[in-house]
Amino acid sequence: TETQFERVIFMSNSSLVSYTKISPNKTSPRNHKIDTITIHCFVGQVTVERMGKSWCNPGNTSANYGIGKDGRIGLYVDEKDRSWCSSNRKNDHRAITIECASDSKSPYAINDKVYNSLVELCADICRRNDIPGLKWRADKSLIGQVDKQNLTVHRWFYNKSCPGPYIYERLGQIADDVNKLLGVTVNR
Repeated sequence: TETQFERVIFMSNSSLVSYTKISPNKTSPRNHKIDTITIHCFVGQVTVERMGKSWCNPGNTSANYGIGKDGRIGLYVDEKDRSWCSSNRKNDHRAITIECASDSKSPYAINDKVYNSLVELCADICRRNDIPGLKWRADKSLIGQVDKQNLTVHRWFYNKSCPGPYIYERLGQIADDVNKLLGVTVNR
C-alpha cells in the first residue's frame, strides 16, 4: 500500500501559479513529507519573471515559489522536489519555500498584493499537504516539532536577516490569516 509520504510526493503544485520556470537548482525528489513553510524576502520589488532568471544559473539558489511585486505567483521548483533556499538541507527537504518581492532595504517590507497572495498560497499549500494549520512561536528550538511550530525562517540557519524585520514581525499574523482561510483555530 501507498504510504502518506508517497501520496504527498505525487501531489500537484499550486493552481494559483501564473508563471513557471523550473530551476536546475534542486534535489529531486525531496526525502521528507511537506510539513513546514519557510517564507523569505527576495530583496527587491521584482516580477516573478525576474525571480526565475536569478534561479536559472546552475549552482545558484532556488525556491519552490516566488511572489512578484504585483502579487503574481511563480513556480520554480516542483513541490515534490527540494529547493535550495534556506541554507539547510534538512529544512528544505520538509519545507515549501516562498520568496516574496520586498523593498531593497530594511525592514524589507512587502506590499499588500504580495501579502494577500502569500496568505492564499500558504493556505493552498496547507490544504494540499494535509497541514492542519500554521503555527508560529518565534522559537528556533522548535525546528522540526511541527505540532508546536511549522513556520521556519532562513535566519535560523544562516547569518542573515531573512525574511527581514517586516515579514518576521508579522509571521504570527500571517499564520492567523492563513488559519482563518482554513477555518481552523490554532493555539500559539
